[in-house]
Amino acid sequence: MSSDGAQGQSPNHFMVLDAISRGVKKISDISRITKLSKDEVELIVNDLKSQKLIFINEKKGFFGGKKIEVYTTDTGFKVLDSKKQELVSKSKYLQQLYETGNKRQLQSYMDDNRSWMPMMLFSGLINMVMFTSMMSFMGMPMTPAESTQAESQASESGNSASEDSGSASDDAGGADSGDYSEADFGGMDMGGFDSF
Repeated sequence: MSSDGAQGQSPNHFMVLDAISRGVKKISDISRITKLSKDEVELIVNDLKSQKLIFINEKKGFFGGKKIEVYTTDTGFKVLDSKKQELVSKSKYLQQLYETGNKRQLQSYMDDNRSWMPMMLFSGLINMVMFTSMMSFMGMPMTPAESTQAESQASESGNSASEDSGSASDDAGGADSGDYSEADFGGMDMGGFDSF
């Protein structure tokens, strides 16, 4: 998707486009969640803008500085959706190869699609646990980009799991602390209003 004629071939372009489509508007935030350098994100944003996949909105900041926000165009959404559908098919096929245990076919298919693995991990199109299991099965090390995205997915799932368990324990705590009429307090009068 870069202006050098490799349109449709850059996973980083799609990661940035995906982040923007999720409502991430600032280049620094896009850089943080995609784990790409700020300079690289700026180049990609300019490239996506020239392809009319995104548009840039410049606003004045509080102290006269510029505030730049990026948004996905309808064309950008369509291109991203099309690529995601293609990658979903690839991830399903990878999973089928893994489940059949055909190591040679899995390794060949993985090699052919290796550059897209960080994008698939970033977008949640392939599960981090499944991906690391496949890599272990084939005895292949992860690339730095794959490792970064896998760690990011693991920390996000860890955060949501701890939030879920926190709300579950809150629910359980609420159920336990609600009604004392059923509790056995060993014959002790708990001093309700009716005892006055």
